[in-house]
Order: sequence, then C-alpha cells, then structure tokens
Amino acid sequence: MTGSAVTVPLRWLDDVAPDRLPEGATWGVPLPRSRVDAVGRLALREVGGAIVPAQFWPLATWPDGSVKWTGVAIGALERPAAAYEVVSTDDDVPDAAAEASAAVVVRREVGEVVVANGVLEIAFALPAATAQEPPVDTIARRIVREGRVIAEDVRLVSLLQHEVDDDGTASRRRFGSRVAVVEVEQDGPVRAVVRVEGVHRADDGGREWLPFTVRFVVMAGSPQVRLVHTVVWDGDAGSDFLAGLGVRADVPLRAPLHDRHVRLAGADGGFFAEAVRGLTGLRRDPGADVRAAQIRGEATPPTDTWNPEVSRRLDLIPAWGDVTLTQLSADGFGIRKRTAPGHAWIDAGAGGRAEGYVAVTDPTGGLGVGIRSFWQSHPGQLDLRGLARDRAEVTAWLHAPQAQPMDLRFYHDGLGQDDFASQLEGLEITYEDYEPGFGDAHGVARTHELTLFAYAATAPIDEVAASVSRLQRPPLLQPTPAHLHEVGVFGDWAPVDRSTAGRAEIEDSLDFLLDYYLGQVDQRRWYGFWNYGDVMHAYDLDRHVWRYDVGGYAWDNSELSPDLWLWYSYLRSGRADVFRMAEAMTRHTGEVDVYHLGRWQGLGSRHNVQHWGCSAKQLRISSPIYRRIYHYLTADERVGDLLTELRDSDARFLDTDPTRKVRTDAGTYRPDRGALAVGLGTDWGALAATWLADWERTGDERSRDRLLGTMADIGALPHGFLTGEALYDIDAGRFDTTRDRVAVSHLSAVFGLVEVCSELITLVDVPGFREAWLEYCRLYLASPEEQEAAVGQRLAGIHLEQAHSRLTAYAAVTTGDERLADAAWQAFEGIGEWLVHRRDFVLRRVEGPHVLNPVDEAPSVGTNDVAQYGLAAIQNLALIGDRLPR
Repeated sequence: MTGSAVTVPLRWLDDVAPDRLPEGATWGVPLPRSRVDAVGRLALREVGGAIVPAQFWPLATWPDGSVKWTGVAIGALERPAAAYEVVSTDDDVPDAAAEASAAVVVRREVGEVVVANGVLEIAFALPAATAQEPPVDTIARRIVREGRVIAEDVRLVSLLQHEVDDDGTASRRRFGSRVAVVEVEQDGPVRAVVRVEGVHRADDGGREWLPFTVRFVVMAGSPQVRLVHTVVWDGDAGSDFLAGLGVRADVPLRAPLHDRHVRLAGADGGFFAEAVRGLTGLRRDPGADVRAAQIRGEATPPTDTWNPEVSRRLDLIPAWGDVTLTQLSADGFGIRKRTAPGHAWIDAGAGGRAEGYVAVTDPTGGLGVGIRSFWQSHPGQLDLRGLARDRAEVTAWLHAPQAQPMDLRFYHDGLGQDDFASQLEGLEITYEDYEPGFGDAHGVARTHELTLFAYAATAPIDEVAASVSRLQRPPLLQPTPAHLHEVGVFGDWAPVDRSTAGRAEIEDSLDFLLDYYLGQVDQRRWYGFWNYGDVMHAYDLDRHVWRYDVGGYAWDNSELSPDLWLWYSYLRSGRADVFRMAEAMTRHTGEVDVYHLGRWQGLGSRHNVQHWGCSAKQLRISSPIYRRIYHYLTADERVGDLLTELRDSDARFLDTDPTRKVRTDAGTYRPDRGALAVGLGTDWGALAATWLADWERTGDERSRDRLLGTMADIGALPHGFLTGEALYDIDAGRFDTTRDRVAVSHLSAVFGLVEVCSELITLVDVPGFREAWLEYCRLYLASPEEQEAAVGQRLAGIHLEQAHSRLTAYAAVTTGDERLADAAWQAFEGIGEWLVHRRDFVLRRVEGPHVLNPVDEAPSVGTNDVAQYGLAAIQNLALIGDRLPR
C-alpha cells in the first residue's frame, strides 16, 4: 500500500512562529491516498532540522484503509521552529516522545486516574461504583506542581431561578456537578485526554439537569491544562431560568497577605495586578525594594527589614478578600472588590473588552483560569473569594450571576397561527415558519474552551500577558493550501490564483465579501452566550440594520451554507482571520443550532429570531458537511462527538416530516409502512455527509452500506437526482428505485450537496451515480428545449442561477464541453439576480442620528447572496478558471 515517502509542509496559522509554546499544539494533516498504512510510520521534524517528539493518531481512512487524516500533537516548546513538516518512512518510527523526560503518563490508581506530564499532575476521582460509595462532585480532584497542591476540588456550579423579575428578588437555587463518567481517551506520550461527564445536581438534593461533558487536555511539559466544556440545556423554558454557570476551584494559599497576588486581564493587553494587602500608596513607605517586589509579584523582603512604621501597622491595612470582574456586554467590563462579606463593594477599575483571565498566586504557587472568547460570549464573570483565608476560591463564570438570567421562552404568543394554513400565511409576511411548541430550546448546547494555569510562583506580568494572548489566539500548525489541494480533500476548490485579470477581479470580490463580514460581526455586535459565531440572514436598508427582529430573516443558522463559504475560503487562502471566524461559526452552528437530546435530537433549526425558534427542524442544518473540515484540521474531539451523534439521524424521518406543511401526496410519507419520503437534495446530502464522515472516521459498516447503497439507488432511479424525492426504507437503508417523476428545488444543491457529491465521485466508483449527478448538473440551467428533450418536460422552480452555475461548470469540465463552460460563466456573471460582479459591491458608511452607531453597509449583500456567490466563485475558478471570459 505504501509508495514513495510523503512530506507534508506545515505553516503557522498566523504565518509567524510564536516566541514560546508552553501549551503545545494539536492539529490535523491529510495524507495522499494509498501512501501511508499506519500512523506509526509518521514523524514530525523541523524543516532542515531534527525530529521533534510528536504523537500521531488516525482521524480518518481512505476507502482502501490507508490513512487519510492524522491527528498530530507536540508538547511544550521553548523555541518553536519557523516551519515543520510531517514525513513518512517505510519503517515504524522510534517513539522519541515516549522516552522524553516530560512525556505524559497516565496512572490508574485506587479510586482515581492521575495524569502527569513532567511539570504537573492532575487527578480525577472515579465515580462511585455502588450506591453505598459517596458520589463524586469534582471534575478534577487536585492539581499538583513541584510537590505542592496548586488547586483542589475543581467543580462545576450553576444557579437556577424559576421566574424572571425586574427587581432582583427572585430566589436562586444552587447546583453543582455530579460526575457519572471518567474516561481516558488518549494516554500520551505527548497528549492525554480525559473526558468527564455528568449532570448538575441541586445542592439541596432532588433535581438533576444540564448534562455536561468536560475534556481535560494535558500536553507534555506544559504547565497548562486545556478544558473543553459542553453543556446541554434540557430545561423547561417556561419555568427554568439559568442564572449562572461556571467552573470553580479551591486554591491553597500559604504566603502572608501582602505576598498574595491577584491578576485580572483587562483590554488590549492591560492587567489589573494587585496584592491582597497593598503596600503602595500608604502614608508611610515600607521601602522602595518592598514596593518594587510587590509590584513585580515577588516575595517581599522579611518584614524586619522594612520601615518599622509600616511593619508594625500591617494589621491596620485592609486586606481585600473578594474581587470580581463582570463583562455584561461586548463593550464594557467592571472590576469591584471588598474586604469581606457584609461590607461594601468598591469600584476598582473598568474598561472595554476583558480578555477573560483571572489568577491568584503567591511565591509558592497558585492557579490561573482563562476563558477563550470571553467578552465575545458575554455575559461573563470572574470571581475571587476568600483571598485572606488559607483557601481561596476561584470561579470562572461562563454565564454571569450578575447578569439577567437566561430567558429561553419563545419570543411571541403565536399570533393565532394554530394550523398549517395560517402558518404558511405567516411565512409569506415575516418569512417565519412558526408552529406551536416547536420554538423550544430543549436539547441545544454550548461549548466553551478554558485553560487552567498551574503556577509554581507568581509569574512575571509580561509572561502572563503573552499567555493570555495565546489563550485567545492559540498558535496552530496547519497544512499549506497547496498541500490540502494536492491531496484532493473536500472536493472542487483550488488555492488563490491572481494570474489573470479576470481571476484577480473575482479574487478581489471574494476578499471584499470576507472583509465585509468580518467587520460586520464587530460593528453589529453579533456576540453573546447563544449568539457568538452566527451571522444575520438579511438586511433592512430602511433601518440600516440586519433584520434581527423579523421572523426568518434574523439569525442565519447555516442557511445556504455560510459555514462552507468560510471554510473553503480558508482552505484556499490560509487566512487566519477567516479561520477564526469559521471556527466560531462551527462551534455555534454545531451546538446551538442543533438538538443534542430530546424529540429533535440530530436535527437543526432553520433561520429565525431565536436560534431554536423555527419549526423547520431539518438535517440540512445539522449536516456534518459544516463541521468535518474543522474537525480534520484541528483533531477537535468535541466536534468529533457532533459527527458521531448524527450516525442514526435518518431515524428522525420517522417522527418529523420536513415538508409536512406543503406535502400534497400523503402516501409518500407513511412511516408505519416503511415509506419515508427523503429529498435527494438537502435531506440526502446531509445523510450522505453523515455516513461518509462516520465511515471514514470509525469504519462503521452500517454507515458505509447506507452511503454506497443509496448512491447506487440514485443512479438506478429513472431520473436520478432529477426525481427530487425518493422513498426510503429505513430498515434496509435503501431507496425504492421505481419512482418515475421529475421535480427539482432551487435549495437542493445549496446545503452541501455539491461538495459531498464532488468528493464522493472522486472517492468511490458507484455505478450510475456519477452519471446521475452529471445529468442533474447539465440540465438544471439548460435551456427549456434541452430539458424537455432529455426528460420530457421543462424543469420548474429554477432559481439561484448564480449559485447553480457551479453545477454547469462541473458538467463542462466532466464532458469537456466548452459551450457549457461559457454558459456557466454567463450564469455566474449575468443571470444571478443578486450579486453579479464586483462592480455591484458598494460599501458605504452610515452615521448620525439615523443609526445607533456608525456602521458600514453594502446594499446588495446578504448572507444568502454572499455564501452562494462565494462558493460558486471558488468552485468555478477551480473547475473552469481557464475558460473565464476576458
């Protein structure tokens, strides 16, 4: 199976190597088909240099069993190289990482699992095996560095109230984590992963809710532990109002109060850096060396060397035992502190966008906690309590108790839309697909990334600042665009090419649209706990706002595939800003817009004022096509969960008919008789992406057979994809191939069908499938006469011509028909009713009393337009760029 040696060039996402890499790095690499049969034959080396200890594991395989994607991890590095490369050999590579002094080791001991990496140890209590054993309430039992306990009893906390009031008098019920599962997913030598699962349980007993999953990632030689925290909201929106959600730890403190240090990251690299008992600004001076040591965070000289006018009055200097930072919006944070409960809070500082880091340390060690995308995911809060005691308490709130509690009730009373007829009328005016009981958040999720910093002593503030910068923008190694394209992953695309005037003009338009959306996220403040990562669907030129309050025009929820537009833009350009926007969207759309438990588990919600508000619960939103690129590029386990949990999503057709309101032939949807009507566009495209991801990631035979079987069935249908909808036998996982009709939808190909079909055709040879797809691509934008000659009728419902120009481009390159190539470019530039060319991309500044804040707007641009223009441009350039009109 192996051939010549493989070399995969790698680049830093931000194009410059970090000065230090104390946190290590994890990423994914694609390998050429049939070239590497086992990850044991892979190594990482500096370009022109030595082998670097690294850990490899398979993420996906090609159909012949060779490795398609591998995960790669490196531990902490003092001086990262400017460039690396993954190389293959004919023989197994000696495991240098396992022999390193800082190798990760996992020990399974009585009642706990301990992970050590040469710098720290972190212990996890195993859940009770019997009812007689005490339950486990900590997600991590302790963190130890240099023989000293740095933190203990790391746990989750939450607050619940059963009503929303305006006066703040509603009582709150306290909850804490109850652990059910502790599982080691990776055990070194460079990277270990421990998954902890459980629920939040009321402190007063009784209720359990909010299922959670927390992964702890420990890297060789690193003083940091990364956490990926996911919570699923499984409450009743009418009576459950989450008033706080956080991670808490106890921190032993051993030094005098004046040697205990508080650090809070502010905005733009600034810090709140103070001692629990301050020695500066006093009426009497303890000494310049004393003040300087405290400011640096070092142990102060012995008190008998101080000015005695200060040392004998230390007990008269207040000790500030509690400190809080709150970020209640994207634009402002405040810091307050007090000496102790029962005494007043005083304002201690304020600013714009805090970077989400808090620490309490002394010369013997301490703990820092960082939340990635802190201000973007507001409301957040960072608490320090008991700083004057032997054990302080640190809480990183993912939802701030000082904010209004979460109110997930549906935003209107239904407006009398009690039947399908009235609901379809509502669709005509606000574009909202309402149905009673369907605007329910029960089952949606949210994922945060956090980092625990285990300090041996108070760190220099410059070092902390660099760590916080890396927390928010983690250094990441990536395959180059050229290698990704050469390997042939993710279908039809090509790296940026400005070699001709025509190509350059389209590339300029693509950059314009990317820059516009990157700017709109901030200008329009598309931030918040449930919102960050999404974009709006359509624009209101009269109000100069996106239609945030108009039914189906508000949050986009992957409508017409902006996720894919961003990811393919990144693949071809390598732009770090595009990667991070795509990353945020992947986190959001895969968690918030999709149900992870309950009646719609595995389905997503169509665009709406609320992310879960629309009654259209469909696979086209939950499709792995939007998530798998990020998973493979980063080896992220949580996104891997999202791919796996969709494995049986075809079962949703048994209870949720996606076209129930407009179906005219009830006989095509008879789950009691095994007749499930499945669309061959949005539905099958999502199923195909699900089965493909599951097959290549896990080798699941059921997913393989359903994928290949339904591909063969589509090829056997009299009119292939032009049939529009086929009857699906869920038990057999096959389509009825006798259905003889012609029906097309303008939405069929714009939710990932194009991408998955182009990839499948290069991946496997299924009789009839390629021909069926080619016929669909050839006829969709063909003349009515050509359509009638081919299938006996003209195709109705042709729409989104510009987006479908890429189908004609595929037909052109497949058949070699230059006439089709010209037709594709004509459709791209001349027929599209929205964006036709860069000359229509006009950016104008709007300010003054007609808008809340100064903003940029592009009148001809909406998310539907952008995503499909972008994808059509990217794929047309890759397929028929050489036929671009001059």
